[in-house]
Amino acid sequence: MDPEAIWYRRGHPLSLLLLPLSWLFCALVRARRWGYRRGWLASHRIPVPVVVIGNLTVGGTGKTPLAIWLAELLRRHGRRPGIVTRGYGGQASRWPQRVSSTSDPFEVGDEALVLARRTAVPVAAGPDRVAAARLLVADGGCDMIVSDDGLQHYGLQRDLEILVIDGQRDFGNGRCLPAGPLREPTARRREADLTVCHGEGCTEGVTMWLVPRRLVKLRDPGVTRELASLRRQRVAAVAGIGNPGRFFAMLREQGLYLEERPYPDHYRFSAEDVAGWPPGPVIMTEKDAVKCEAFAGPDHWYLPVEVAMDAGVEQRLLELLDRGSPYRERP
Repeated sequence: MDPEAIWYRRGHPLSLLLLPLSWLFCALVRARRWGYRRGWLASHRIPVPVVVIGNLTVGGTGKTPLAIWLAELLRRHGRRPGIVTRGYGGQASRWPQRVSSTSDPFEVGDEALVLARRTAVPVAAGPDRVAAARLLVADGGCDMIVSDDGLQHYGLQRDLEILVIDGQRDFGNGRCLPAGPLREPTARRREADLTVCHGEGCTEGVTMWLVPRRLVKLRDPGVTRELASLRRQRVAAVAGIGNPGRFFAMLREQGLYLEERPYPDHYRFSAEDVAGWPPGPVIMTEKDAVKCEAFAGPDHWYLPVEVAMDAGVEQRLLELLDRGSPYRERP
């Protein structure tokens, strides 16, 4: 059964059956964090400030677009930021890896490649975020690190925490894994320095939206077209991300008629997958496109998005960075 149906529908009987495991997971999470706070587990400070972007739930909330937005904001204000990411799905034989626009997504991970292509800052991927951050400081000349999806990676000490919440799905049924979508109990959100809520239905924090840009042709990225040019046409929509429904809703809001093709998050697309898609226009996310471009068809496009934020958020973030976090001395 799809875990989404269990996690985001209150009173699901299977969620109730999984409650004992959920309580155990929550207890282990608390014990782990306590171990870091007491110094029983090693937590490392690097010689430059660290900003962590993360969430409390499994799945996509918009962390990677926010990391891109934040890195560009810092760069515009004279900083030399770098981005570290886990490299989820990457099969590299050694870590950490510096990521460039020509890196193999199956080596470094799809999100890492998107970060490298969309920003003008150094990017490093690896399960050991401390090592990745140190690489960027030593090799990339960075004076600030942005950690994408790093809230639970307490081995890297942080100066600022940004929590991202999905405005529509919130915290689901409010339970920890596996009975619910939570990586940590919801009380953890009170310790974040800034809460960013993505999309409609937000009840806390500042609001963030993802704004669609022009479609980009996979075979020739120099060719673009307006999304509106496909209005009232039937297109195939491909999404292998944490919340495909949000991507499909964005396309429907633009007046497109969809044949939805959802895939698991970080899905490893093959030529056989692509060959099974309809011949007409196919639109996918940027994260999926980096894995499909080698065998893309002539009418395959991806949709880049950019972040729009509440007024005043940029200044508030810069002030928080200057002031530092009251939680910076503990994970």
